[in-house]
Amino acid sequence: MTSAPHPLVTRARQLARDLLLPQAERVDQEGVPVSHLAEIRRSGLLGVGAPAEYGGADAPAAVARETAEILAGACCSTWFVQTQHHTPVKMLATYDCPARAKLLRPLATGELLAGIAYAHVRSYPRVPVRAAQERGGWRFDGTVPWYTGWGLNDVMLLAGVTQAAEVVFAFVEAREQPGLRASPPMRLAALTAARTVSLELDGLRVPEEAVVLRTPRERFARIDLPRNTNASPAVFAVAQAALDLVEAAPDGAETARPLRARLDEVRRQAYALADHPVPHERTEERLALKTRAYDVMRAATTAAVVAGGGRSMALDSRAQRLAREGLFLLVQGQTAEVRRAHLGALAGGGPR
Repeated sequence: MTSAPHPLVTRARQLARDLLLPQAERVDQEGVPVSHLAEIRRSGLLGVGAPAEYGGADAPAAVARETAEILAGACCSTWFVQTQHHTPVKMLATYDCPARAKLLRPLATGELLAGIAYAHVRSYPRVPVRAAQERGGWRFDGTVPWYTGWGLNDVMLLAGVTQAAEVVFAFVEAREQPGLRASPPMRLAALTAARTVSLELDGLRVPEEAVVLRTPRERFARIDLPRNTNASPAVFAVAQAALDLVEAAPDGAETARPLRARLDEVRRQAYALADHPVPHERTEERLALKTRAYDVMRAATTAAVVAGGGRSMALDSRAQRLAREGLFLLVQGQTAEVRRAHLGALAGGGPR
């Protein structure tokens, strides 16, 4: 006998079946609506990994991965907006700070939705956003190149780097204010619907009590490493959704079957490694599995386009949407290390 699915898995499936998937092509063209995120807020999914004492589900990592796969496979744009939320929640749960008492419960329960504005820290020694301590708080100056969920999120986790190469993370309201101005929404080849902008910071002042963490950049890089070397559940989700289309096409079952077997095997290995008790070990193996996951996703989305024929060129084609989402996932959260490994694998010389 098998155990019943976790309640959040059941809710994610219901959302995907009844709301996200039926509207995914429209959302892809028109943008993620507030109503989609309102349903996700009510579902409890925003607190999947949050501590129970703050109103979260404190669910195992396997449940978080499964719910991510379900959402991303149904509507990658909606998944991408809400997935930003989980890093701020985890950071507040990990580090004791004044912001925890104020923000962790409303974030865990979905009362507030958070975005992230710190990926630029990975570009060090280039410093797009500079943080400087002032009396009573901090000043942030520079440009956040990418910020997803503008107009949808309530707060953002912002990071800047000091002259002493210390990374400062702080919460800021996700709205225009003195010292913070957003660009018009970017037009992208994929996931334009996720409302991504750049942010110009010109003397944005943040009080000391909004700071979550100050840490040397080298330590941040070590903490950040597992986030980018492990394969993303969204990659497996898009591949799975594409294979469902292939399988439903005439003569598609023979193509889908071996690709599905490859997908299942890479997913099994990647998730086993993600659960390894030492997250910084076996980096080369993690990167090899990540690139293998990309390979399967690329084959699956290509097969879906081929199976759809000329219809796949229509903007409202599910196969085309999945193919474009797959392109996006190839570079989402990309670091120099991930890029080198992927390019090496594509050239036949990287880790396999």
